[in-house]
Amino acid sequence: MIFPVALPRLTWGAPDAPRHALLVHGLGSAAALMWRYGVALAEDGWRATAVDLRGHGDAPRALDYSIAAYAADLVATGREDGWPWDLVIGHSLGGAASTSASAQDPEWTRRLVLIDPAIHLVDRDAEVIRASQQRAFDDNRAEQVREEHPHWHEQDVELKVDAVARASRWAVEQTGAQNLDAWDVRADAARLAVPTHVIGADPEVYSIFDGALAREVLAANPRITMSVIPRAGHSPHRDRPEETIARLREVLASDAFADDEELGDAELGARSAAR
Repeated sequence: MIFPVALPRLTWGAPDAPRHALLVHGLGSAAALMWRYGVALAEDGWRATAVDLRGHGDAPRALDYSIAAYAADLVATGREDGWPWDLVIGHSLGGAASTSASAQDPEWTRRLVLIDPAIHLVDRDAEVIRASQQRAFDDNRAEQVREEHPHWHEQDVELKVDAVARASRWAVEQTGAQNLDAWDVRADAARLAVPTHVIGADPEVYSIFDGALAREVLAANPRITMSVIPRAGHSPHRDRPEETIARLREVLASDAFADDEELGDAELGARSAAR
């Protein structure tokens, strides 16, 4: 049995904002590194809440670092008012966990945006991620982050150093080890019942959701759409932030995501009661 842990939160925007979004970071990261989305959504009248995943940041440590455990924590993470999230944005590991959480509980969120999500890791990508995490823990200096990512905003550099310093190296390593033969949430993606958009990375730079995998996932569920940020690697919000935020705004304004934008109080109450 999986026992969820309570996830620490950071927030942007007014508490009484009409729409609420949950931001879920990737492996070896932390809530604060989702700041680009938080700032943009707050500017657009949302309240955005980012969480530290188990084993990361200030979140509780555990023994179970399966995708199912990360998803269980997210299902247990609700809005302050008890209603479903209007939007969940999940990056990489956070995208995989958010996919599983939404498939498990269709009332958890009304929309999903997945940022180069780790839907299915094959050996090559798993090794690339393992090596990247090892480099980060072995040399966690701002100078090293700047050298590897010269175009990142200075806050992203600072926050990446802080995220690595506060993450459990054991937890990050165990996330890879415990999901080595089972990092695959394609079946959950096929079951998604809410509008979902993937903001993908450029395969010419580096992406873990492209090619045959992306075609398979999109074909299996017509609710899932996808676009790619040119010249952006695995973290588009850090590599090409202006383009990524512009794309997010376009997606949220699209017909698929704008449908059911204004729910009546009675329907919102019914959804809350259903949870």
